[in-house]
Amino acid sequence: MSNSIALERPQSLVEAKSLRGPLSSQRFEYIGVAALFIVAGTVQFSIAIAQIFLSIAFLCWLGALVAGRERFEGPRFFWPLAFYAGATLVSAAFSYDPRASFIDSKQLVLFALVPIVYRFATGTRGLTMMTVVVTCGAISAAIGIFQYGILHYDHLGQRPQGTLGHYMTYSGLLMLVIGIATARVLFRPGERTWAALVIPALCVAVALSFSRSAQVGVCAAVAVLFALKDFRLFALAPVVAMVFFAVAPAQISQRFVSMFNQKDPTRLDRVAMIHEGERMIAAHPLTGVGPNMVEPLYARYRGEDAVNKVNPHLHNVPLQIAAERGLPALAIWIWFVVAVVRDLWNRFRDGRQPFLAASGLACVAALLTAGLFEYNFGDSEVLMLFLIIITLPAAASRVLGTASTDPA
Repeated sequence: MSNSIALERPQSLVEAKSLRGPLSSQRFEYIGVAALFIVAGTVQFSIAIAQIFLSIAFLCWLGALVAGRERFEGPRFFWPLAFYAGATLVSAAFSYDPRASFIDSKQLVLFALVPIVYRFATGTRGLTMMTVVVTCGAISAAIGIFQYGILHYDHLGQRPQGTLGHYMTYSGLLMLVIGIATARVLFRPGERTWAALVIPALCVAVALSFSRSAQVGVCAAVAVLFALKDFRLFALAPVVAMVFFAVAPAQISQRFVSMFNQKDPTRLDRVAMIHEGERMIAAHPLTGVGPNMVEPLYARYRGEDAVNKVNPHLHNVPLQIAAERGLPALAIWIWFVVAVVRDLWNRFRDGRQPFLAASGLACVAALLTAGLFEYNFGDSEVLMLFLIIITLPAAASRVLGTASTDPA
């Protein structure tokens, strides 16, 4: 009897020890999921809070991998993103001011959002996270509308910006949220009510921001969603345009029309920035002038056609990447975009998560279109929400603990 008991006790200890790993992994997962949800919501209000919880989610992700003895996994488009980070660091090493460029490159840590979302946002969590994002977007839109109507943030010198530091960040985030909300109306019939209710407020807030790039990005996102759902929906476009010009305040409609004005100063300056970027690329085709070096070196490459003496960036994502980081980095970034679109398109065609995949495709279209007029890929808040959105479809189809099966 005593021998049998003695034999059983070590066995029970072994069993207890074997359970510690999975239990610890589950704790990391619970905390990591909660932190990730907070990141997705608070990024629309405070970058500081969002990054604090991103750090928590990152630590929980590492803890879950170690405690659960899991191998690193990520969607296929993460690898060109990783190569892009490597090309950025090479560019920083050859920069005019390597120290400043390496400090600016800290934004690369945001790319960790892709494997974090892929690990934690499995199953139906992505659908819930999208609801959180749309709800927070509605609150942010209401704040912007209040600023315009009550606090007189109603001119180019003072535009609605929500609780964020810049109106371009504010409008860029709302642009992505509109893509999500519209996709929900079109591809989640049973859950379209809340999204349909907030879309008007989201669109009004973007219009009141005076941000033409975000407005064009919204049009691109909606056009992609209409094409994915039913081309007959494009018949609504003239109706929406007429309503916009009928009810929009004069300064808002004039601001929108100004993008077609050949003599508009901002348009002329963007053309001048293209020429400046070309000169930077010609001088440094392989590694660029270095991250965060466009503004310090602006006067050196500025032409006579420039309107402003200095600009913080070149207001064009591909041009900015090539000028800052070189043509190889631009090629890798294009590889990343193609990989993302291919992944999202295959998942949409597969039909298992049409809403999530359509949201991702709409947000890619919005970011790329608006990115022809604004360096939104370098905007931390916009980048964070974008990376979350494009990764959710892959995470939703992932079976935890097994290799994911990407649609062919």
